[in-house]
Amino acid sequence: MSNVFKTITHEVDFCVVGGGLAGMFAAISAARHGAKVLLMQDRPMLGGNCSSEIRMWVCGAHGDNNRETGLLEEIAMDNMYRNPDKNYSIWDGILYEKAKFQEGLTLLLNCSCMDAQMEGDTIVSVTGWQMTTQQKHIVRAKCFADCSGDSVLAPLTGAEYRVGRESREEFDEDIAPIEADRKTMGNSCLIQARQEIKPSTFIAPTWANHYTKEDLPYRLPDMSCETENYWYMELGGTKDTISDAEEIRDELLKVAYGIWDFIKNDPENKEKNANWRLDWMGILPGKRESRRYVGDHIMTQNEVRDGGKFPDVVAFGGWTMDDHDPMGIETKNPPNIFHPAPSPFGIPYRCLYSKNISNLFFAGRNISVTHTAMSASRVMATCSMLGQAAGTAAAVAVKYGLSPRGVYEQQLSTLQDWLQDDDAYLPRIPRKVSCLGKLDAKYEALRNGWDRPIDGKGNGVTVDMGESIEFAFDAPTKVSQLRIVFDSDLNRAHYEHELGRNMICNRPLGLPEAFVPPTMVKAFKVTDENGKVLFEEANNHSRLVRVKLNSTVGELHFIPLATWGEEKAHIFSLEVK
Repeated sequence: MSNVFKTITHEVDFCVVGGGLAGMFAAISAARHGAKVLLMQDRPMLGGNCSSEIRMWVCGAHGDNNRETGLLEEIAMDNMYRNPDKNYSIWDGILYEKAKFQEGLTLLLNCSCMDAQMEGDTIVSVTGWQMTTQQKHIVRAKCFADCSGDSVLAPLTGAEYRVGRESREEFDEDIAPIEADRKTMGNSCLIQARQEIKPSTFIAPTWANHYTKEDLPYRLPDMSCETENYWYMELGGTKDTISDAEEIRDELLKVAYGIWDFIKNDPENKEKNANWRLDWMGILPGKRESRRYVGDHIMTQNEVRDGGKFPDVVAFGGWTMDDHDPMGIETKNPPNIFHPAPSPFGIPYRCLYSKNISNLFFAGRNISVTHTAMSASRVMATCSMLGQAAGTAAAVAVKYGLSPRGVYEQQLSTLQDWLQDDDAYLPRIPRKVSCLGKLDAKYEALRNGWDRPIDGKGNGVTVDMGESIEFAFDAPTKVSQLRIVFDSDLNRAHYEHELGRNMICNRPLGLPEAFVPPTMVKAFKVTDENGKVLFEEANNHSRLVRVKLNSTVGELHFIPLATWGEEKAHIFSLEVK
């Protein structure tokens, strides 16, 4: 019988497999820089571990002013503006629209990558199966990115990869096990709960695990703690988190229902948790670790500890080396160990492309790092920055006709410049700025190349409402753009519920709503020397703003009119291009 299923062929510059934050940001970044992009995602929604299917927090760098910016901050500001209740349906929609309505980007949801066609060491195309339409999609591209987490393209292409923990000796890592093994961190099925004004009961399924206080010596659920998110309901690290995924999921459901039974029905918990109700149970496990690609460089524990001082830094991390026991909740030892790591630490571009497949990028938890380094680089805020870096690199590769390695060898500075212009912070590398137009000396900090406080220096300027920042030109000058970076309060965790996380886990009574940071400029206008308004905004909530002008002026005036709460406006960057 002939094949009855329709096959659709796509011709693009860049194909991204996997639609978590890393894959989303890779696809969006490349498209915004002019590449023709296709994003293939095997789930019905985007976001991966932070989507409503799994609901893990987006964690990232610790410390003052180390919050990740770029695309992640853009989406965070959209979420605070449009989703004050931190509703997952709205969050899913925000992620969906960023990809679906991005010019130059084709989105394939419910489409699983099942094959790859090779010519030597080059990927020619990948094939996906879309279960909703029962169609095959063949995607031909100049370069590809595997942001699937599980590195699905590795076995399909012959790309080198690793699984498990390296021996202590191989990379001289003192927190690695003495002997190498294939053990990994495990998976988790999460739960969410809601506090109500009246008591509720819970009857556990007969197949749920039963727990006592003695079974949980290191992780007793605490419903009074706003940071309780049940991450320790973890299993699978002693198995294969890919091939054994269904079995692991079944065991995790027994764990999750058993933990809720303990919360609701254990004699010590029953009264104090009487008004808490199970609001949601995850059926799709969130995964921490599986295959990791081998790139031109393998980043190690010692390089993390040293701060990642690489010349080709394109992203940064700042989470501790948070290594989970492979036995997960079954261990009698502490379920994880926080090995110190500096924040921020740089991550090099050479960890984001394959050592032996000529046109393969990757981003997310599957980059070229050892197990110990991955324990710090795997969190989603870091993965999102890696995705933005990989997608921007792909756009550079397309523009200049280069391979991923060729970008490193010939256009590394271009890659770093594009990332920084898109508000992606690179530790220890000042951003190149345009000095078009004369500024009063008191405003020159707006063009110092740092768009956040660094080493105790606040950077930027504080101005009154209605105060005019003037750029003067020696003669009438054609200007195309005003680039602005507003202050989104990178230390806003002190007034954000759940320690500044993008979403929440438990919903207690009286949960405060999220809001746009008071430091953000809400309204402003741009005029010429005659007071003619060239641009005016009344409801801004974005940190990075590009004002298109295409005007010939003798002077350009930027005038803040209102913030989201502060009396004065603080602005990190203001430059004319």
